[in-house]
Amino acid sequence: MSETDLLEVTGLRVEYRGRPPVRAVDGVDLAVAAGQVVGLVGESGCGKSTLARAVCGLVKPAAGTISFDGAPVGPLGLRGRSAALTRLQMVFQDPYSSLHPRRRIGAQIGDGVRAAAARGASSPAAADWLERVGLDPAWASRYPHEFSGGQRQRIAIARALAARPDLLIGDEPISALDASTQAVVAALMRDLAVDSGAGLLFISHDLSVVRLIADRLAVMYRGRIVEAGPTEDVWEDPQHPYTRALLAAIPVPDGSGRMPAPPDDDADYSLEPVLR
Repeated sequence: MSETDLLEVTGLRVEYRGRPPVRAVDGVDLAVAAGQVVGLVGESGCGKSTLARAVCGLVKPAAGTISFDGAPVGPLGLRGRSAALTRLQMVFQDPYSSLHPRRRIGAQIGDGVRAAAARGASSPAAADWLERVGLDPAWASRYPHEFSGGQRQRIAIARALAARPDLLIGDEPISALDASTQAVVAALMRDLAVDSGAGLLFISHDLSVVRLIADRLAVMYRGRIVEAGPTEDVWEDPQHPYTRALLAAIPVPDGSGRMPAPPDDDADYSLEPVLR
């Protein structure tokens, strides 16, 4: 951690009720600085989304601390998010459920504009944000059902950025999109966030896309960060067996017309189970 970090997560542990309880996040340390893109990768079920929700106050930690710009982040209560925490925004995984179906998209993006204004920050009008994410400003009067999945995710990005956040979290924001759209939306998130000076925590299981946009890479396995560092360093010289397995699982076309061999299901990645 450093003095320039916007987000500091220390020793974070999140558990879900059960017999035994499920420890979804197990002692995670993570930091994101202003203007920096941190990619968090790992297979489904490793705890990435739980970590993101805890950072935003949507899940109560069992232990550890979360600090945003020097102030603690606690679970959301009945009063909702404070004005200061509107500087922390999240783009959710499913573009079909993250937008209100009965409100025009211009009004929903306007929520972000008003959140920025409440803190004294300036933000362009909803139509201008639509143009920034590559959509027609005249569409502000339309409803979410009139758009494709990729367009809805662009709208969700516009809504989050309209609040002028200092930190943007993307929780698998491209997984519900078709392959031809994923890299475009990921690059759009990076460009818009970094151009405004915001930090970006980009969570995905698609390592190829994360490599293109992230400055730093953190690898999560069974609720823990098992490796972290500059993206190219981790990519070129992975130290943990699980990181090497993830990279080896990326399909590489070789012209043979055959699918790659499946990974060894009996591989031992040297971490004890997190189910207590």
